[in-house]
This record gives sequence, structure tokens and C-alpha cells, in this order.
Amino acid sequence: MTDAPRIVFMGTPDFAVPSLDALVEAGLAPVAVVTVPDKPAGRGRKVRRSAVGEAADHHGIPLLQPQSLKDEAFRQRLIELEPDIHAVVAFRILPREVYETAKLGAFNLHGSLLPAYRGAAPINRAIMDGVTETGVTTFFLRPSVDTGDVILWRRTPVGPDETAGDVHDRLMEIGAEAVVETVRRIASGKAEGQPQDDALASPAPKIFREDAEIDWNRPAGRVHDFVRALSPYPGAWTTWDPGTGSETLKVLRTRVWSPEASGDAEASGAPGEVLDASGALVIACETGAVEVLEAQRQGKRRMDAADFLNGADLTPGARFGAAEA
Repeated sequence: MTDAPRIVFMGTPDFAVPSLDALVEAGLAPVAVVTVPDKPAGRGRKVRRSAVGEAADHHGIPLLQPQSLKDEAFRQRLIELEPDIHAVVAFRILPREVYETAKLGAFNLHGSLLPAYRGAAPINRAIMDGVTETGVTTFFLRPSVDTGDVILWRRTPVGPDETAGDVHDRLMEIGAEAVVETVRRIASGKAEGQPQDDALASPAPKIFREDAEIDWNRPAGRVHDFVRALSPYPGAWTTWDPGTGSETLKVLRTRVWSPEASGDAEASGAPGEVLDASGALVIACETGAVEVLEAQRQGKRRMDAADFLNGADLTPGARFGAAEA
């Protein structure tokens, strides 16, 4: 098409904001933005707009906030907008009757290299598995979630100590570039979707609190991957007893401990046992150990290991994960 496509952008959290900004900067400003309704948030329960909603206001783009995506009035409003393309980034699952209102198609930006890690937590699940590469995918929407034909992939390496937060922020920027390129391909008729190979698919289900408990009965490398996969949110956690009863501790940053570097090559212990608490906090795993670099006690701020140890009465032989919180 020769004219700029009529785009409706749909998204909610911070992850989607760079994509919206990039479209505006590329001269592809959406004719409307769809996001969740304003709702109370924070300790004061003050009503707040989503990050995408605030970005739409900043750019002066009309905002739609349907209570239900199945609302017929919402679908009719989309039809009135005469969209060519729906660009979806970190939003809800769209009903078919909604995404089919776009003349040229609707696409989604996903935070993995599909068909790997289909689901709500692709970044976290990939890092849990210790991947050394991930990326983003844009694909045409279809009724089955995250299964549509791929338009493009963009790849990036993952470092051995990078957290989900680190990767999330990088994928935001890579994803923004991918969204602009995808819109241009669709508008020019050059978006030839490539079918996904379902045999290579893997799940990335949503993470609940019970999923975030550290299992010390695993090798140190896997425990380290688990911690960084859940940092900064929701935070991997374990239980311990500071002397006043069982308490939950979030472990937010670790590294695989090198006994040779510490001059104590013979140190070993049961899974969850403290091996060192004098300046460094070292905890035994099934094999090897991890050094805790940052942690957060219940009701406290995030702190480095030295500050945590200053306020904790820990000695070698103490145990983490030995009791329920």
C-alpha cells in the first residue's frame, strides 16, 4: 500500500512502550491504542493508567479501554477505525472476531524465539533452562495461542549471569525494532509467514508463588539459573529461621561459588546448608554451591550480602529451605 497503514496498537506494561514509541518515531503512529482500564495500584491504591495508556496520552493517540474484549461495542469501534493492522505487544488474548477486524492482518510480539517457550513467561522460563540465546518473534495471530506463522525473528545472546530483568530490558528495544519492521513488511505485502514446527515447541507457563521456591537439591548451576530467571520479579525464595521463627527470604542475585578461589576446596555440605557466612554467604546445593550476592528479607529493602549478614545471626551449618514459611 502507498499510504501509511492504519494501525491499532494493543498493549499494557512497560515492555510494550518502546514499540509504541518506535512506531510514532517511524511515522507510523497508530490511529488508536487499546489497553486495560485504569485501576487502583500501589500502597495508596490510587487509580492509575497502564504504562501503554500513559504513552498513548503522551503521544496524543486516542485510547480505548474495554472492560471485555468480547464486548460488541468494542468490536464495532474497531470496525469504525478501519484498521489495516493490529500490532499486539504484551496484551491479552484476542478473540478471533476482534483480530480479524484488521484488513491486512494482526500480529503479536513474543519474548522468545518461537516455537520455543510459548506462554506467559517466556523470558523467565528460558533463563531457568540456562539458554545462551533468546530473542523476539513476530507472528500472525491465530486462535491457538503463540502458534501463528512467523513473520520475523530477532536474536540476542544471554550471558551466564544475566537476570530476567536484564534480558527483558534488552528485548524491549529489540522488540521495538521488530514491530516497526513487521508493520512495514505487512503494509508492503512482503510479510510471508513461516509456519512454526510444533515438534520443536516448548511451554512457558505463568509463574506462581509456589513455583518460585528454591530447590537446593539441585546442582549449583541450576539453582543459579533459577534465581536469575526470577530476578527482579517475582523473586526466587527460600525459608530460614533468623531465631524468631521461620521466615521467607528472597534471593535476587547469586553466582556459582568457586571453592578454589576461596581457598577452601574441600568444603561441602547438605543441600541448603550454609558453608560460609563471614563476609560472603555461601549455600550448598546438591552438587557445588552458590554465593548469594543480593537478598531481601520480609518487609525489608533489597540488600547486598554483606548488609544482610550484618543483620542476620548466621553461622556455618545453618540451613535454608528446611522449614515451611
